[in-house]
Amino acid sequence: MFSCVGYAASSATAPLQPFSFERRDCGPHDVQIDITHCGVCHSDIHTVRSEWGESAYPCVPGHEIIGRVVKTGAEVSRFKTGDLVGVGCMVNSCRHCPSCDAGLEQYCDSSPTWTYNSPDTAFPTAGAHTYGGYSGSVVVDSHFVLKVPENLDPAAAAPLLCAGITTWSPLAHWKVGKGHKVGVVGLGGLGHMAVKFAVALGAEVTLFTTSPSKVEDGKRLGAHRVVISKDAKAMEAEANRFDFILDAVSAEHDINAYLALLRQDGHMVLVGLPEKPMSVGAFALVGKRRSLAGSAIGGIQETQEMLDFCGKHNITADIERIRIDEVNEAYERVLRSDVKYRFVIDMATLPKAA
Repeated sequence: MFSCVGYAASSATAPLQPFSFERRDCGPHDVQIDITHCGVCHSDIHTVRSEWGESAYPCVPGHEIIGRVVKTGAEVSRFKTGDLVGVGCMVNSCRHCPSCDAGLEQYCDSSPTWTYNSPDTAFPTAGAHTYGGYSGSVVVDSHFVLKVPENLDPAAAAPLLCAGITTWSPLAHWKVGKGHKVGVVGLGGLGHMAVKFAVALGAEVTLFTTSPSKVEDGKRLGAHRVVISKDAKAMEAEANRFDFILDAVSAEHDINAYLALLRQDGHMVLVGLPEKPMSVGAFALVGKRRSLAGSAIGGIQETQEMLDFCGKHNITADIERIRIDEVNEAYERVLRSDVKYRFVIDMATLPKAA
């Protein structure tokens, strides 16, 4: 084992502070990574504050990890020292259930080992839990390590490991492309990536937002049209228009209003996570044989495909870089939607000791 420094919360009400802990040594199938950047996801806040159930403390969050390989295990051939790599939301899974066999490790029947706040069966100490990317280094099974194209800005590439793949996966699964009319609901960390991907895939993209102030930004990101969803007449004019709608909103909202915009056999997919259950009218689905689905992050293979697509098309997230000691303030700003559109921590600002 070796010592590592990160930022951790000691309880649901405690701020993130410097924290020293142990990482496992690099095993035969592992890759050791010096972390250069880590994105700040709203999921980090939920987990740190035990809003999705009781978290394990100390909690070192972070699952949008970019770094350089510094060591590889004897059985690892895909990576070498110096490679630019990424680690997303998962660091292990059972590898043998139907979902894992299909390359969809995020749906592992036994639950994946999440990058943080998950029981860590690979760590030599019983009862250990995983620590995430708000830290100086990480050791990960090579199967869950991803190659990052060198032409991408490493900081702006970090959110691709969660916000990117969360929006890419449903677009790829439902084969969105040229000739499709696509709606994106919400312009935040997820929504802004959905707009970029859908445009790059050749779709005609309409952004739905409650904020008139986001109209120009939506167009800057590539949206062909922007509709203010509070405008009832504007929404009525969009009825029966869309082949596919991606809903990236985590706040409470009426999804029936968007289901009405789908054509016959259209699909609406939820990637946002509202806290309260939402009511769906059966007639909104039955009348036009519409479907409503959900989607969670993505498997390792499709995450690599997404990164390769980003390298080819030079797609990254719109970010604001911060120092590690600004992370608590960044959390409050995320809650106020005061970021365009993802905070990314420069891990060079991490202290050498806690």
